[in-house]
Amino acid sequence: MSSLSSNQKDQIMTKIKEQVATENAQQLLIRMTEKCFRKCIYKPGTVIDGSERKCIAMCMDRYLDSWRLVSVAYNNRLLQESGMQSVHSDQ
Repeated sequence: MSSLSSNQKDQIMTKIKEQVATENAQQLLIRMTEKCFRKCIYKPGTVIDGSERKCIAMCMDRYLDSWRLVSVAYNNRLLQESGMQSVHSDQ
């Protein structure tokens, strides 16, 4: 790793971040699907009726809204903490 140029290291880090983001998105979709399916599909069969379809749509909307809210709060917290750390390290 020490023999890599700064540009190569940046490219590797970018790829890793992309892979982590992809994995996180996949996990979000899996968890959302499992929760909403359990909540909305009472009698699994060959078709999804209108009320189940509506329930799934609303469930997924609420799940994504909640996930966004938590993500924003988490990112803000990280920014605050990193700002505090830089203030403390300047002293």
